[in-house]
Amino acid sequence: MRRIADIKNSDKLFAERSRECWNSIAKPLGSLGLLEEAVEKIAAVQCNENVNIDSRAVVVMCADNGVVEEGISQSDSDVTTKCVSDICAGRSNVNVLANAFHADVIAVDAGLKNAPENAENLRNIKLSRGTKNFLREPAMTYSDAKKIISAGMDIARELHALKYKILICGEMGIGNTAAAAAVTAAMLNVPPQAVTGRGAGLDDERLQRKIEVISAALKLHKPDPDDPVDVLSKVGGFDIAGMTGLFLGGAFYGMTMVIDGVVSAAAACLAYHINPKVKDFMLASHVSSEPAGKMLLENIGLEAPIHAGLHLGEGTGGVLLLPLLDGALEVYYKAHRFSEAKIERYKEFK
Repeated sequence: MRRIADIKNSDKLFAERSRECWNSIAKPLGSLGLLEEAVEKIAAVQCNENVNIDSRAVVVMCADNGVVEEGISQSDSDVTTKCVSDICAGRSNVNVLANAFHADVIAVDAGLKNAPENAENLRNIKLSRGTKNFLREPAMTYSDAKKIISAGMDIARELHALKYKILICGEMGIGNTAAAAAVTAAMLNVPPQAVTGRGAGLDDERLQRKIEVISAALKLHKPDPDDPVDVLSKVGGFDIAGMTGLFLGGAFYGMTMVIDGVVSAAAACLAYHINPKVKDFMLASHVSSEPAGKMLLENIGLEAPIHAGLHLGEGTGGVLLLPLLDGALEVYYKAHRFSEAKIERYKEFK
């Protein structure tokens, strides 16, 4: 875990240079809002105001959750297996969007109960076939949580070596919104009913059961919010652990990391509390319709440009940030400048 302590802040000098580039464009200052800020942030990560995000990938951490035994989801692990199979075959929702916006999709088995057959392109960092039922016992051991975090960092190292510039952190795993809600309640010290949503679709009865299960688990295990790995090990998921490592690894190896929905945001929150410097490398894509989504981003101190009630998962919301960034970069590089248009440059008043 030494790499975590060695994470450094991004270089804000290049964010300033990027802002100067924006301010030279013949338009009102800051008029592309969060998209300008995102480009500046990427410049600081890349140590280059000539931002390039052409090499891009979605990493989908896949795992099963033992707490599904408690009837907190419409589906079981068989659906996880089928969905992962479709992702590996290139026919799932995330593949369609990634193809449209020129991103590669990389699926990782972080803890599937049953990995799909004939999925040779599925990377494997699995230590166990899913977490334990956290209503009865800790989801995973503390040691295994650290190992999967480290393995997630290794995935980031591999992708950095392949010259990827921007990674979207997605997930697939039935029951993982329960784990995300439990992590959120523990880390933010809020009641489970305030952060627990319907996930892939629950009626009122099952939603209440989900809240009760999370409440009982938190009361039983008493996860320590001052120790994010303790929270992760007691009520988290292996996909969340893998993404936590991915965020930390992205920061260590110098890549821009895009947060997808609520499960991804729970991992981002854990990574942020493990080492706050990772925030420099994170972009929020959208505000999940799950109630924990907005709270998690606010806790990290990030603002998302997309407010569209998304809750599809797999990294799909993160992929939808790409065309917005691409559009912003078209303006950044190709729009006319004040000097070319012979227009007096706008002044910044504070």
